[in-house]
Amino acid sequence: MDILLRNAQRLHKVDSRKYKKQVQTLLETLDRENSELSLLLTRDKTIWQLNRDYRGKDSPTDVLSFPQDEEAVNESGKQMLGDVVISVETAARQAREHNLSFEEELILLTIHGLLHLLGYDHERSRDDARIMKRETRRLFQTVYPKRRLTGVGGF
Repeated sequence: MDILLRNAQRLHKVDSRKYKKQVQTLLETLDRENSELSLLLTRDKTIWQLNRDYRGKDSPTDVLSFPQDEEAVNESGKQMLGDVVISVETAARQAREHNLSFEEELILLTIHGLLHLLGYDHERSRDDARIMKRETRRLFQTVYPKRRLTGVGGF
């Protein structure tokens, strides 16, 4: 699997090696070993511009997902899942609100973005929201087995 990480911010320290290992665990759990995932860690200003330009929402957000076509493969034949963009500024604020560490919030947002890349959509229906919530909890437990998501952003 290929995990392409670009940390385009300097506000919050991110252990890139550890983070990529955690993302690898998520992809393995989802049976996506033969895939490529791009991750961008950025600031509110950048994600605000992306949210405005691609979703028509003139405000910052925590995470955005840009899925690739299901048939897209890279030069080594791995399925290209798409891009997940995370605002570390928002992640840090939400971590405090959710009573999570910054690292835990970063993984939570990564899971959320990754599930959107795989076709999950909590805005489609209550059933879909329930399924996505269950998958989020399950995946979070693979990275943080001793942590329970309770009262965190609807989890």
